[in-house]
Amino acid sequence: METYLNRSGNSPVTNYQITDTSITVWFGAKPYSYSYSGKAGKMNVDIMKGLARGGSGLSAYITRNVRNSYD
Repeated sequence: METYLNRSGNSPVTNYQITDTSITVWFGAKPYSYSYSGKAGKMNVDIMKGLARGGSGLSAYITRNVRNSYD
């Protein structure tokens, strides 16, 4: 598990974990997993991986694009 850098300083995302085909995002103590084979799909998961590594925009992206698409 990696600590989310939270470059904006106001994200509710605290941590994330990336695998080859998924990302799990922690909002505080609550994890949400998104996978290639799930409702989020490969394109969204790959974008989320990049945002997580960059430390900015992940929560906003989830809210706008995949809010209820976790596995």
